[in-house]
Amino acid sequence: MNMRKPPSFSRTAPFCSRTQLAACAVFSGCMLLNGCAAGPDYKRPDTALPAGFKEAWKSAQPRDAAPRGPWWEVFGDTALNRLEERVSFSNQTLAQAEAKVRQAQALLASVRAGEFPTVSVGASTTRSRASSTTIATPSATPVSRGVVQNYSLPVSATWEPDLWGRVRRGVESNRAALEASVGDLEAARLLAQATLAQNYFQLRALDAQRRLFDDSVASYQRSLQLVQNQYDVGVVARADVVQAQVQLKTAQAQLIDLGVQRAQLEHAIALLVGEAPSTFSVERAPLSAAPPEVPVGLPSELLERRPDIAAAERRVAQANAQIGVAMSAYFPTLTLSGSIGYQSATFAQWLTAPSRFWSLGPALAETIFDGGLRRAQTDQARAAYDANVAAYRQTVLTGLQDVEDNLAALRILAEESTAQDEALQLARQSLAITLNQYRAGTVSYLNVVTAQNTALASERTAIDLQNRRLSASVLLIKALGGGWSVGDIPADMATAEKAKP
Repeated sequence: MNMRKPPSFSRTAPFCSRTQLAACAVFSGCMLLNGCAAGPDYKRPDTALPAGFKEAWKSAQPRDAAPRGPWWEVFGDTALNRLEERVSFSNQTLAQAEAKVRQAQALLASVRAGEFPTVSVGASTTRSRASSTTIATPSATPVSRGVVQNYSLPVSATWEPDLWGRVRRGVESNRAALEASVGDLEAARLLAQATLAQNYFQLRALDAQRRLFDDSVASYQRSLQLVQNQYDVGVVARADVVQAQVQLKTAQAQLIDLGVQRAQLEHAIALLVGEAPSTFSVERAPLSAAPPEVPVGLPSELLERRPDIAAAERRVAQANAQIGVAMSAYFPTLTLSGSIGYQSATFAQWLTAPSRFWSLGPALAETIFDGGLRRAQTDQARAAYDANVAAYRQTVLTGLQDVEDNLAALRILAEESTAQDEALQLARQSLAITLNQYRAGTVSYLNVVTAQNTALASERTAIDLQNRRLSASVLLIKALGGGWSVGDIPADMATAEKAKP
């Protein structure tokens, strides 16, 4: 009996090759189309930035990657240096911002995974009983009456070629979001450092006032003793003694009140360095720091170092990429899928050559009608871009205002401090003259009280001015992004771009 020889596996090779060649042709076409991406390419928005404050303008180029260094060392306070070093390691607000950076990194990695195919493998065995009114599956081997068993080991792969740049725009958007998160982290770090410096100098100003009140209380006690002695011998009236007592008690009450403000500032510093207020303390010390000299003709390039400006610019890039993501929905999607493996009705023949199978095929899909959804999403993306451009420009303008405000404050406070020093010297002279006149009996004790109060107010004003000048210096450093050294700025934008994460 002659039987036709069953076709061998090699006989099917030409058919498989033609199918594979067709798939390769589709794949090659997809790769060629992969060069295009929907949506506009990003261009940094033009933003007016002065070459030097109050001078000519030029295009802004954020340079948040420029090194800043420990800017607080310009004040020469070792206690402040130690506290500032703890901020980056212990501040919980910075810990939150750092965690958000890691979240952005993970999100970027998840979006980038869309550039690659998805491959899955699995093994399964099924045991089923078909309805008696249907035709039994020819390939299934009966295990018992009406019961069949199948064994399967498939390896499947699915890939959606990024024909219109949806994935690439998504990667671009999330990379910009990551860089914006890094900018937010640096902005939070700079804010915490500046706030710590301000609180520290204010605390030192209170220490200086405490020392001033200690000296004043001691002086008022001596004055009270002098008046009391004169009253005892009948030289002055009882009213002079009462005035001296009121002045002493008032100074003592003001001295006690300073403790409330100092305790609150100490607690605020503890929070910034990540420590419980109950276990944290700052020893008393005089206000010895002096405002650093500001170089003449600060270049506006220093403003480009501000991390909040860089973060705002990166959000513009993120919004621009989202326009491309929205526009890619207008184009059809192509999905390539394939699988290969083993499938058999018996366990003994499961992993044999005759049990092999494979499949390969593309799928093309296009949305014909969506009720205006894609147009609305694209309009939303464009509006978000416009909003971020406006926010970026507003951030730049706010930065300019911050610098101008604190430059003006430093200049005016320096002039006021000079005048106040002269007033303080005159107040001290007036107090000395009035005391001598009172001892000689030529003036009443009311003149002494007035002179003492004037001298004390002048001393407190001088301390307050020094604190305000230090605070304005800190705010100027913060407004300039953490320092004003021109040498810290990269020579070109490429250096800054390479330094970005």
